This record gives sequence, structure tokens and C-alpha cells, in this order.
Amino acid sequence: MSMALEGRLALVTGANKGIGAATAQALAAAGAHVVLTARDVKGLEAVEEAIHAAGGAATIAPMDLVESDAIARLATAIAGRWPALDVLVHAAAILPQLTSVTDIDQAAFGKALTTNVLATQALLARFDPLLRKSKDAVVIGLTSSVATAPRAFWGAYAASKAAQEVLLDCYAQEVRNLARIRVAIVNPGATRTKMRANAYPGEDPASVKPPEVVAARLVSLVGEQFASPHRESVNPVR
Repeated sequence: MSMALEGRLALVTGANKGIGAATAQALAAAGAHVVLTARDVKGLEAVEEAIHAAGGAATIAPMDLVESDAIARLATAIAGRWPALDVLVHAAAILPQLTSVTDIDQAAFGKALTTNVLATQALLARFDPLLRKSKDAVVIGLTSSVATAPRAFWGAYAASKAAQEVLLDCYAQEVRNLARIRVAIVNPGATRTKMRANAYPGEDPASVKPPEVVAARLVSLVGEQFASPHRESVNPVR
């Protein structure tokens, strides 16, 4: 994939750490100019610095997806600088506390729904015009196995991810015959991230694959001609 994405623009949410950060760096290594967004400014700056040190190109755009007009402002800013968006990777997500459905905290659940569901719709709506201007746009949304195989105490997160998948699938069908936009819904599987550590505090981090494995697969997927909507789980090889 060396420089296979040269001249293309990518946007990655949740790019300050974990899979988002690894994917941003992998996209940049493949030649894309990557716009990095997340709430954590210091984290974004560290990823941007790593990309620049490796000879890549990146721009940070700190923002909170929960803010009502943040995505709209970002879309306007990007449209004012670049003619099209070629890759959109929505890696940002919130994992609410694992609890029974009857004990779900409404405020925390609302924040997860805003980030995992409403932000997905807003990203698709606001960036659709720029994606349509690309010669071959790819949208990748990260999901979880609990979206289609719910588990006890995972109700809040599972519900948000199930709703996100529906939005991505419907969007893929709606644009399939109208624009060169392909959508992939990818379950990264067990991966060494902070979110994973919070969900499984007793797990040995070395027992699951690093984010770079997922990132490499996502970058490879961008270059493949898959049927949209596309669904897959990342191979658990460590």
C-alpha cells in the first residue's frame, strides 16, 4: 500500500488514540493527507507529530462530536480547503458503563447515543457532498459484535452500535447507484485499546492484537473494490 493513497484526503474521528490513531498513521503512510479529529488536543498533536516525523501529511481538527454544530463547522472548514473527501473513518465511540438494562444511566446513555449514533448521521449528512465529489470514496464505520449478538449488561453500547450499523447500511443502499461511495461496517474484534481495557480490566493486554493490525486491514480495504455495504470482522491474528 506504499503511497497508494497519494493525493487523497482522509478524515478519521477518534484519531487521538487506539484504532483511530493507528488508522490515521497507516493512511498517512499510504500517502493520504489525514485530518485528525478528537477532543484530546495533546493526543492529536502527538499523532500528528508522529505522522510528520514519518514523512506523512496531517492536519488536526480538535472537536467534540457531542457538540451540536461541531461536525457542521468541520465540514465547512474542510470544504473550504479541499475539493473532495476520499476516505471517512468513524472510529470514535463511547462505551457506557456495563450494567443491566434497568440500571442504565440515562445521561451516560444519551452521550453514547450522541457519539455513536447521532454523530454518525451528522458525519454522513455533512460530508456527503464532499464524498460525492471523490472519484472513489470509502466510508468505514467501526462496530462491535454486540450490535448483532447482544449480551447481558452490554445493552446500552449494543443498542447504540446496532443503530449505527443501520444508519451506515441504509446510507450505503441510498447512494449505491447515485455516487461512487462505498460503505464498510467493520468489527475490529478484540483489540488492545483503552476501551477494551475498561471493559475487560482483568485481561492481559498482550493476549489481544494491537491496533496496528486493524489499521492495516482498514487501509487495505480502502484499496479494494468491495460490494457496498460490506461487512467484516478483522482477523484476530496477534
